[in-house]
Amino acid sequence: MTAVETTRPDQSRNALTLVLRVGGELVGSFLICLGIYLFSTIGLTLYGPYLSFVALATGLIYAGVTMMLAKVCQAQFNPAITVASMLVSKTRVLDGILFILAQVLGALAAGALVMRVILPTSDAVTVAQWMSYVNNGFDDGSFSYGQLSQAGVSFGIAAAIVVEVVAGMIIAGAAMRMTDEQGAPRQGYGLAMGVAYGACAAFAAPVTGAALNPARSTGIAVFSSFEDLTQNPLDQLWVFWICPVLAAALVALPMIVVQMVRGSQTSRIEIVDADAQDDAETEPEVESETEPEVAADSAADDMPESADEHADAEVGGQQANAQGDADEGVESH
Repeated sequence: MTAVETTRPDQSRNALTLVLRVGGELVGSFLICLGIYLFSTIGLTLYGPYLSFVALATGLIYAGVTMMLAKVCQAQFNPAITVASMLVSKTRVLDGILFILAQVLGALAAGALVMRVILPTSDAVTVAQWMSYVNNGFDDGSFSYGQLSQAGVSFGIAAAIVVEVVAGMIIAGAAMRMTDEQGAPRQGYGLAMGVAYGACAAFAAPVTGAALNPARSTGIAVFSSFEDLTQNPLDQLWVFWICPVLAAALVALPMIVVQMVRGSQTSRIEIVDADAQDDAETEPEVESETEPEVAADSAADDMPESADEHADAEVGGQQANAQGDADEGVESH
């Protein structure tokens, strides 16, 4: 089998995996945005804007869809999470761009379905009357503008930026904590994301309508812009893109610093190991050069000692023989 033949199955497998991941992001974003758009239009309009209901419903929708699709894709469903994942190298740049496009397309499909198909209208009930709580905005586009305007106050752009940045940091931080080095969801990822979105919706809903997700804000704003609303949501949409992306960058920054520090430490350890290995390889050569010299020196030291001992033995023997001859002469006389 040639090299070309072996690489083609891998390339096709990688392409199929990418298609599944992009498709999962599209389907997941569609389902999440559809659920949020439905309870924000029909549910809140008919039964009232109860904050506990908004927080619980938001958390459950994100948790349910994330658990359902976590095995198919990276289950980000939020451009802010995708940006953070790209910055810390958990998601490739090309994959991340495709994920963001899929997320926005899914949100647009959900917005079109709700606005053009699901919401009932008549001469007495217009589409605009269903849109009181579904769009994200500040000042006169705020979720609680109707109640606050009577007192002459409103949540301005400063409050919207602070709230959305803080919420974005919580959500992106939870996502980065619950994914591995390849961006795959860990066990408990769906529950963690549901809790994060629900908690952020609880404090962000009165200020901005709980955007939390640029795709969610875009999907409904595009189709609401054609209606006769007090505030065109497209005019304020930029806030709900810049703030989550800024939050993603703030979350990714310390993680990037940690990665750089670990990389430098690893390189230092590798250099030390390489030096130690070089020293270990040169030591046998030094020993092989010095050992013969030491052996020759020890042999030279041993030779004189053995020669002297041999001479002393011969002299001692001759003296013993002479003494013996003398003794025999005395005895003969």
